[in-house]
Amino acid sequence: MPHIKNALIRYRIIDKCIKNKYNPYPSKRDLREACEESLFGSIDGNHICDSTIEKDLFAMRMEMDAPIKYSKLERGYFYENDDFSINDIPLTEDDIESISFAAKTLMQFRDVALFKQFGSAIDKIVDRISLSQNEDTDQYIQFESSSSEGGSEFLSPILEAIKQKYYLTFDYASFISGELKPRKVIPLLLKQYSNRWYLISYDESKSDYITYALDRIEDLQVSKEVAKTPIDFNPDNYFKHAIGISSGNKQPSTVQLKTSTVAAKYLDSLPLHHSQKVIEMNDDYFVFSLTVNISEELIRAILSYGGDVHVLQPKDLKDEVVRRAERMC
Repeated sequence: MPHIKNALIRYRIIDKCIKNKYNPYPSKRDLREACEESLFGSIDGNHICDSTIEKDLFAMRMEMDAPIKYSKLERGYFYENDDFSINDIPLTEDDIESISFAAKTLMQFRDVALFKQFGSAIDKIVDRISLSQNEDTDQYIQFESSSSEGGSEFLSPILEAIKQKYYLTFDYASFISGELKPRKVIPLLLKQYSNRWYLISYDESKSDYITYALDRIEDLQVSKEVAKTPIDFNPDNYFKHAIGISSGNKQPSTVQLKTSTVAAKYLDSLPLHHSQKVIEMNDDYFVFSLTVNISEELIRAILSYGGDVHVLQPKDLKDEVVRRAERMC
């Protein structure tokens, strides 16, 4: 069974490599190293050989109708049909058993300090697997799905760069102009927010912390140059006053929100921030106080309640919400 499980995992790693638009036409060696690094944490060839990859490619063609072709010009593999992905193929019983085994293993570590930040993600995986083993689950229950998977292929190299304190270089696309600009940064933290991955980094040329969305990164390269700049970065402190992904070292503001009684129930059940507290309670309205950084995510969260949430202070936040409301009108 372990051999079957490893093969199923390799198929998905190979599929991901072939579909990686940032590194097209992977060679047999590229596929072997990707599989070995994911499964065993090394690329020395002691665990997976080239013949294993050849057998995997053959099995994917025969068992999954994968349109895998080899380009002599590019010296690598590609899908003849760009739309193909084995992710569109329903999970087999072996797939489900393999994932279920992995999920149960993860559950053993969910309360360990190192993994506590992933506790909710582990719960989701276990819940999904246990329910998926029942027939016709999709007819009765639906899970939240990610609408953006761009940049996930960079997670592994970025994580390694963070551990080794290596510089990262890449091109980054501006949301406003769409123009690609080169960047060289010291990677510090990977953070997920709203189904997207972000890199928090330090830019020596700007002497500042910069956040980059992974789905707007292209041509990522990990330098073997070790960063020497001393950086006083603590993830917990950095995001202590943050709502969403926007943060920084600026001083937080005291925000007061006046809400309807209905909106108050929503805010009480799903607080905007851990500092949120009720400072006034009446029959017609509530007043909440938060100590947070003023950010785009905060403004959008307030506007999502329409006229049921009013900003009392600070004035600059109140004025910005009013300006946006007027533009909507």
